[in-house]
Amino acid sequence: MVTRAVEQAGELASRLQTLGAQVLLLPLVEFAPPDDPAPLDRAIEQIERFDWLVLTSRNVVEFIAARARAIGVDLPARLSATNSRPLVAVVGQATEQSAREAGWRVDYVSSGRTGTDLSRELGEKIRGCRLLLPRSDRASSDLPRALAEAGADVVDVIAYKTLTNTAGDPNVLAAVRAGEVDVVSFASPSAFRAFVQRLGDETVRNLAGKTRFAAIGPTTAQAIREAGYEVAIEARVATAAGLAAAIAIDCVAHPAEKGRMR
Repeated sequence: MVTRAVEQAGELASRLQTLGAQVLLLPLVEFAPPDDPAPLDRAIEQIERFDWLVLTSRNVVEFIAARARAIGVDLPARLSATNSRPLVAVVGQATEQSAREAGWRVDYVSSGRTGTDLSRELGEKIRGCRLLLPRSDRASSDLPRALAEAGADVVDVIAYKTLTNTAGDPNVLAAVRAGEVDVVSFASPSAFRAFVQRLGDETVRNLAGKTRFAAIGPTTAQAIREAGYEVAIEARVATAAGLAAAIAIDCVAHPAEKGRMR
């Protein structure tokens, strides 16, 4: 089962189907612009006043790019010049790809897989610097705190809202409740929390031994474990391709348990 938002589920679903999986779609989250775009607008308009722009997801890139177009700011021109401010740091290959596709220069790609890894890597480079951190309204406080502890002046703005999607195919929900789904994949902590909210904690705990939970990366995996559940599959690379590969490897390793992927 793929729980990603409708606009993001296609690549993962396609890759899994190519590998032989029967894919069920149940989008548990959706994304929307912030209720008050003014702080983001000011940050975009004054982008050169920042020393660093930190990007942690494709969503952030896409919502900033869309908002810049809406207010008439040519971000590709401002973020493509060599040696210009701000320097652009990203977490993950998917974020890097999205930024480059938007026409932005990327100056630093974290070798780790989380925002706190990025903060640790940048270290002295950001001490005394003014740093723009656009994120989801549901993002953890860990990253801005780590950046501030590293000596950065962090401007934390909401780039988009993460909403719970209450729609979905009731037949998919029934299949999950019955233990007929081998793997449920999650690409964000918000998706997992929505899953538990939708099915109920008791139902989710009863799935243990029947359904394996797959996380796209360490942040999502940590959220699942902190809620008291096991993460059976964690992608090494936090992309749709990486998650599909991890699920395929797990299904090969557990053929008796996984009857739907060959």
